[in-house]
Amino acid sequence: MKVLLTADVKGQGKKGDIVDVSDGYARNFLIRGNLAVPATTDIVNTARLKDEADAHRRKVEKEEAQALAKKLREFTLEMKVKVSETGKVFGSVTNAQIADELQKQGFSIDKKKIIITDPIKNTGNYVVDIKVYPEISAKMKVVIKGM
Repeated sequence: MKVLLTADVKGQGKKGDIVDVSDGYARNFLIRGNLAVPATTDIVNTARLKDEADAHRRKVEKEEAQALAKKLREFTLEMKVKVSETGKVFGSVTNAQIADELQKQGFSIDKKKIIITDPIKNTGNYVVDIKVYPEISAKMKVVIKGM
């Protein structure tokens, strides 16, 4: 019997998968436990359309992320921070401060996606890595200037 899983079932598949299981297992465990519904033609077609829509959405999101990554690679962020006479920053520049400056420049980047390898404690030029999408990242230049 073919069923559409409405929840993740260990050993069978993930939610939204159409699997072929024995009739007794389907009726007595999966359907009774609200883990699956019988796979009628309407349900199969609806699931196929949903999968196609999800694939299209992921494709569009990935294209947008690639465009954003290209903009970030070409963009140089200039930040003015308080520094001592020797050029040392009071504290350090954090990913939250960089995210705030990017927000002011029109980029909507979450602070958790900005990765700073070495602490920014002096004025100068730095490169930070920004994870735009799971497989897409961009290296952006950051220039720290003193006030």
